[in-house]
Amino acid sequence: MAINSISLLPIKSVSISSSSSTCYYGVVIPQKSSKIVCQLEKSNTNTETKKWKAIVSTALAAAVITFSSNMTAIADLNKFEAETRGEFGIGSAAQFGSADLKKTVHTNENFRRANFTSADMRESDFSGSTFNGAYLEKAVAYKANFSGADLSDTLMDRMVLNEANFTNAVLVRSVLTRSDLGGAIIEGADFSDAVIDLPQKQALCKYASGTNPVTGVSTRKSLGCGNSRRNAYGSPSSPLLSAPPQKLLDRDGFCDPATGLCDAS
Repeated sequence: MAINSISLLPIKSVSISSSSSTCYYGVVIPQKSSKIVCQLEKSNTNTETKKWKAIVSTALAAAVITFSSNMTAIADLNKFEAETRGEFGIGSAAQFGSADLKKTVHTNENFRRANFTSADMRESDFSGSTFNGAYLEKAVAYKANFSGADLSDTLMDRMVLNEANFTNAVLVRSVLTRSDLGGAIIEGADFSDAVIDLPQKQALCKYASGTNPVTGVSTRKSLGCGNSRRNAYGSPSSPLLSAPPQKLLDRDGFCDPATGLCDAS
């Protein structure tokens, strides 16, 4: 048997239009010189592959459209919050975490619920600004100016506040545990219900003076200086400073040795 030509076809089966030739798994062996025509049959595998390709392509296109829509929605939400000064219009949505704000001026601004965690605020001017519910923990605010600022309900723990100016500031219910207020100017500041460690509170009582012009509360009274029992002791943040044995304090907030209760256990 003479073989004129051999054609290799990448298919599983073929059908022959002429009875004078033979096809074996895609190999066409013509036996005569007559023209041989093999009609290819589409395999089930190729059909399924095309179907899966179409499904995957459709799914990817839908995912891209959805992702793009979500990104647009998030951008619109951020823009809305920035314009309305925060969630439901009650916050600033400002993010200053770990930001370098040294010697910057932000007077009479709205920083409600803003984040200043670990920010560098040294020698900056925030006088007259509002910080209700803001987060300032671990921030460094050496010689920062907070005069006339509203710092009520703020988290100010572990801050560096040496020589900071709190003249006439409102710090009602602020949390100042483990913060350093050495040399801070507190004339007219209101610390009512603020959480301050006892040693720090005693140091402030040595020179506290003035009355807050907004709340009308005496600075000394707000700190619990003298024998005021409401704020006489430390905060619950530290067991070593919290709820010491009952003792009487002198006018500067220190234990009076004359009472005989200073060393009570």
